[in-house]
Amino acid sequence: MKIGRWILALLLLGVLAWGTASRWTKREASRATRADTTPPAPKIPDDSTARAPSGVRVRVQVVNATTINGLARRATRWLRDRGFDVVEIGTTRDRIDSSLVLDRSGHPDWARRAAKAMGGARVESRPDSSRYLDLTVLVGRSWRPPAETLDP
Repeated sequence: MKIGRWILALLLLGVLAWGTASRWTKREASRATRADTTPPAPKIPDDSTARAPSGVRVRVQVVNATTINGLARRATRWLRDRGFDVVEIGTTRDRIDSSLVLDRSGHPDWARRAAKAMGGARVESRPDSSRYLDLTVLVGRSWRPPAETLDP
């Protein structure tokens, strides 16, 4: 009788292993299919003035100033793809229509570059030495994030 239980246990273990392997294979095939059908990410413009300066760490705070959930996260990805170091993400209760880039550290060129990367946001100088930031980007309602691929 003990041998029968061992055989049954081994049989159940084999079925479980086969089911797990089958499921894993199907999931991997599904991922490969999705990767082939997703549209390509938007190309980064060749215009070097829409990127962070080469060799410089530009610390940026991105703030969602809309009621659209996730807009600061998408703007963060967009800016990071262009070389900006987004160190803080947040939301404000203040609502604005068009995006605004605030120069916090006295580098108007960096602010203009970030504004250009955001599709032509306004730029204002508001120095604030109490923050360890170079720029604050307030994402307004008119900013349209590019189409993005789904993350696994």
